[in-house]
Amino acid sequence: MIIITSLHKGPKAKKSKRPADKVKDLIVSILDDGKGEDIVTLDLEGKTSIADYMIIASGTSSRHVSTLAHRVVQALKEAELYNIPPEGGEAADWVVVDAGDVVVHLFKPEVRDVYNLEKMWSVALPVTNLEVVG
Repeated sequence: MIIITSLHKGPKAKKSKRPADKVKDLIVSILDDGKGEDIVTLDLEGKTSIADYMIIASGTSSRHVSTLAHRVVQALKEAELYNIPPEGGEAADWVVVDAGDVVVHLFKPEVRDVYNLEKMWSVALPVTNLEVVG
């Protein structure tokens, strides 16, 4: 499992627990238990307002991708967090589960290679140091 997080600069930089951390940890656990492959967690803090985390994983077949999506949705429902149906479940080449502050993308490996979301979302933002002179 690979975890890619945003970079924090300075000696006082501390990672505080965010509400989305609970959802992220639950989803990663479900995917790991379901034998999801190449699970990647991207910290989107400071990159977008659509979510705090993006989780990307592969299944070995359409059936495996569909089963992983179903398990994630069921776990979120049982935890009384979300009850949202996945998108893309018909073909199950690429299934998206929107869990509010955590967006989950589940792929067949060959489809994941085409879209390469990890590369697109893990690019570091330019750091600017602005000094206020008063």
